Amino acid sequence: QVQLVESGGGLVQAGGSLRLSCAASGRTFSSYDMGWFRQAPGKEREFVAAIRWSGGNTEYADSVKGRFTISADMRKNTVYVQMNSLKPDDTAVYYCAARSVRSSWSVSRTPAWYDYWGQGTQVTVSS
Repeated sequence: QVQLVESGGGLVQAGGSLRLSCAASGRTFSSYDMGWFRQAPGKEREFVAAIRWSGGNTEYADSVKGRFTISADMRKNTVYVQMNSLKPDDTAVYYCAARSVRSSWSVSRTPAWYDYWGQGTQVTVSS
């Protein structure tokens, strides 16, 4: 049974930083993409960043490019997103997700294509 457990959310002032973690368990994730998504109240879930375990290819939403960095530690089966220069617009529940992939596939930004989801962690950025 795949489990994804996020941690690291909290309240931070604008301009501050947070690092979110996603601990994955239940199988070998070498053929998986791991994504971070977020959902603000009244809005649809949106893509933030993703990484392929094998090869380390990454994708970022334009809104976070240059501020957020996604990384993965295969020894710990944990994916991180370092979030710097946070803005009030970054306030949302952040979700970790996993998607089984083939090597020829591109890293996906589409929530519906991800197979497994964590419970989410709240990030609040005050102005």
